[in-house]
Amino acid sequence: MLPLRTAILAFALAGLSAGQTPPAPLAPPTPKETILLWPDGAPGAQGTADQDKPSLALYPATGPNKTSTGVIVCPGGSYTHLSMDNEGTQIAAWLNNLGISAYILKYRLGPKYHYPIELWDAQRAIRYVRSHATDFGIRPDRIGIWGFSAGGHLAATASTHFSSPDTGADPIDRQSDRPDFAILSYPVISMLEPYAHLGSRRNLLGDKPDPALAQLLSNELQVTSKTPPTFLFHTTEDQVVPVENSILYYLALRKAGVSVEMHIYQKGRHGVGLAAADPILRTWPDHLAAWLQLQGFF
Repeated sequence: MLPLRTAILAFALAGLSAGQTPPAPLAPPTPKETILLWPDGAPGAQGTADQDKPSLALYPATGPNKTSTGVIVCPGGSYTHLSMDNEGTQIAAWLNNLGISAYILKYRLGPKYHYPIELWDAQRAIRYVRSHATDFGIRPDRIGIWGFSAGGHLAATASTHFSSPDTGADPIDRQSDRPDFAILSYPVISMLEPYAHLGSRRNLLGDKPDPALAQLLSNELQVTSKTPPTFLFHTTEDQVVPVENSILYYLALRKAGVSVEMHIYQKGRHGVGLAAADPILRTWPDHLAAWLQLQGFF
């Protein structure tokens, strides 16, 4: 029998026909541990409730196919809630079966929290994983970020707005917060009309955002040659986040000379996750697995 990782890549290379029986769903994993990103209180916190405490659920890969790669997962939800199953634990299970460790980010949300709080949470997560890379059995230069919908916007923001490491006393903040690669699934990219997802923009930037801030957070305008390699997935008939978001980001990455691959499917609603029940859309994660191999991440 082929190892699971090899079998997944075989599907990616050979294609999965629409008539085949869908694979059995992966068992939802249990996190090894959930840690607070700031145990003594997060910067900008407006209280001490659970919603004020960004955290990271750790799903380390185990077994003989374990790789040295880790991925921080940012579930979507219009910056007002988090789709923790469809775009969280199911993703961790998929990554673990490829031998990739997963870290699901619970970031702070609007309308209580606005930019830059969400970005701070994502940057801290990247720095935390990188600072503990040896403990986690991964390499500090193989840490990616994967976002869905508004979580895709957060992942793209982390990919285009990374900062210099801090020189302070906190060893976590002395790490780089630039991801080594990004995976963006039906992402919100632009905060400008006509393609902005207005709900995400309102929850992130407020009811009447400063036009300059909306432009700053339109990530298709912020791509440089230092933006990390990126994989994009979207559907043409997405009625929530227009496919132009992914297209604009792809074109910006290509212009900047950044390694990028994009898959646009004709049919499919927004928020499909891994789309295991759809005979066509369920092939998109196979393309992602092949891309990860091509990039040398396992």
